[in-house]
Amino acid sequence: MSVRDLALQDLSTVADAIASGKTTSVEATEACLDRIESWQPRTNAFLRLNGEKALEQARAMDKEIAAGKRRSALHGVPMAHKDMYYRKGELSTGGSAIRRDWQAPTTATVLQRLDAAGVVELGFLNMAEFAAGPTGHNVHHGHCRNPWDTTRVTGGSSSGSGASVAARMIYGALGSDTGGSIRLPAAACGVVGMKATYGRVSRAGALARSWSLDHVGPLTRTARDNARVLAVIAGHDADDSTTSEKPVPDYEALLQGGIAGFKIGLALPDALVPVDAQVGAAVQAAADALGNLGAKISTAKIPDFTALYRAAEVIVKSEAAAMHRPWMEANEPYANQVRARMEAGFFIPATQYIDALRLRAHFVREFLGTAMTGVDAVLLPAIPFPTPTIAETDVEASGGPATLAMVARFTGLTRPFNTLGIPALSLPCGFDSNGAPIGLQLVGRPFDEAMLYRIGHAYQGATDHHLKVPA
Repeated sequence: MSVRDLALQDLSTVADAIASGKTTSVEATEACLDRIESWQPRTNAFLRLNGEKALEQARAMDKEIAAGKRRSALHGVPMAHKDMYYRKGELSTGGSAIRRDWQAPTTATVLQRLDAAGVVELGFLNMAEFAAGPTGHNVHHGHCRNPWDTTRVTGGSSSGSGASVAARMIYGALGSDTGGSIRLPAAACGVVGMKATYGRVSRAGALARSWSLDHVGPLTRTARDNARVLAVIAGHDADDSTTSEKPVPDYEALLQGGIAGFKIGLALPDALVPVDAQVGAAVQAAADALGNLGAKISTAKIPDFTALYRAAEVIVKSEAAAMHRPWMEANEPYANQVRARMEAGFFIPATQYIDALRLRAHFVREFLGTAMTGVDAVLLPAIPFPTPTIAETDVEASGGPATLAMVARFTGLTRPFNTLGIPALSLPCGFDSNGAPIGLQLVGRPFDEAMLYRIGHAYQGATDHHLKVPA
């Protein structure tokens, strides 16, 4: 298999080829490095590339395979991660200027689990400053650019994660999601992203944006790949008191069996967030494809998200202000729009914040009792309009009303599920008239990620959107 062909394979295929001896971890790592050499200048996806260190890790993983030891189903696979995951003694910028030279005092739990699984770490990826932006803009490290069209946004805040996986520079990446920051770049870049149930994955050693809303999860090329990664990083962690003690299923083993008889509720909620005709048509086509696979498609009854969205705004602004107060009081350098978002939290009364937290249980009961009644999953768009350009959404350069409104609409269909804390999976489902990817969301009940993966896997078995590669 040529270097080029190896780079184009998905994570599961490469991992299994390493295990069987058909290829090596070194060859897979070299294939990624070759791809990075040509794609990094176009996308600005990496903030730090550790090529020599990665090759050293890959050689060690190959020696273990030769000795008959395979650590996990990810053994020897090269990955890279959003630059908000700490590795002890190494830089971790959080996409900011403030932490440009900061070294982490500990290693994130999810990185420890990937290390134990034998994953090769190629480096750390670009992101919106302090994970505070849905588009991928970054004035300190340079904007990340969409590999399908470098004039267009990647989605954020896990911009480098989406771009690097889409450009086939790496086989998978970790992102984080506070209001859509895994699912937005997955949708805009044409890859798969999972925001699992709140508490399913540890956030210990990951830079916080909003403790009550943050989720950790993987971006990959296929639903199978995603299931394989989540199985490794999920599970209870004593260093994160919010993590669940529920056993972690073998998500990949549960992919099989098809979806005949599954009940899926379709939502194109124009009354809540206007859905562009192209996006609506792509999501409708996905529903039709699932129907052809035997799923029963009905119309989902989505509750009004207005109050829920406002509660999310109160929570994220309050918690971000609490975290960033020392830096803001010291007048540390922030992008203007990031500073404005953080400062807003200083003017929210504590009673309003407490009310927002208290209302979450009500919102969960309401959603499960309406949209999820009689269905196994809800299908809706991820981003309700075609992927815009970097210039069209550059708040720093032109923060007019139209720009601000467009940026605000990015998270209209993703942020509610952070407040609800329920799992949501983004999958590519087509391309718009500009050639940019369109993404859908599958939303399920708490801790039912396996259901979403099974539906996503069946859908990808019947479609080829995820197989297309940026030119």
